[in-house]
Amino acid sequence: MTANTTRTALGVEYNGAAFHGWQRQSAPVIATVQQALEHALSQIADQTVTVNCAGRTDTGVHGTGQVVHFESTAERGEKAWIQGTNSHLPPQVRVQWARTVSDDFHARHSALSRRYRYVIYTGAVRPAALYQQLTHVKDELDVIRMHEAAQHLLGENDFSAFRAAGCQSRTPMRCINELSVSRQRRFIVVEVEANAFLLHMVRNIVGALLEVGAGRRPPDWIRQVLATRDRRQNAVTAKPDGLYLVNVAYPERFGLPVLPLGPCFL
Repeated sequence: MTANTTRTALGVEYNGAAFHGWQRQSAPVIATVQQALEHALSQIADQTVTVNCAGRTDTGVHGTGQVVHFESTAERGEKAWIQGTNSHLPPQVRVQWARTVSDDFHARHSALSRRYRYVIYTGAVRPAALYQQLTHVKDELDVIRMHEAAQHLLGENDFSAFRAAGCQSRTPMRCINELSVSRQRRFIVVEVEANAFLLHMVRNIVGALLEVGAGRRPPDWIRQVLATRDRRQNAVTAKPDGLYLVNVAYPERFGLPVLPLGPCFL
């Protein structure tokens, strides 16, 4: 960074249903969240802005707690970065907060953990008001058995059996700090926090938990799948609709805001 360059962190919320994932694509006609955000920030900064994010989300996946950072020589206050940027963003994307951060802050590398929520709605009819914002399952699911099964994945493990074929991570080792399944009225919420995630890892975990919840597999089956380190032994990948990146944790010294976890309808 040069002497007159400032590094700024942003908290970003978005409905991923309208986008082909987070990452900017070479084809400009393909809408991505990163592309939309960089375009809006560049308008406010009056210069090209490139952002780095805490975690890239896939097509159809939502974010209520995404964090990014960027550098700019433009002298703008935090209010301008929020309100000004939002005025240039599509309605599916909003900047929630802005903070000037030190040069050693990095949205991805400084993160201590990421937290996702996967929202399932059980009922005969899919709720129209939440179209593409949750996963619909017609039959009832056994939440107690799902939570029991989830505990087999806690700690540091080789998650090859929960890793998509196209994953580019150099290692399948990840550490899950928390994994719970609970019911909130008609919603079933799978909550998972880890140091980092593999490609489709959360959706593959949920796919396995759905098998247990539906009674097609016993809770101990997930432990067996994990031990195989073979994706072919696992269940079908759950849909992206119900998946939300809800929080990224950082060391307190960076002074970033801590907001209530989303999505807002829970």
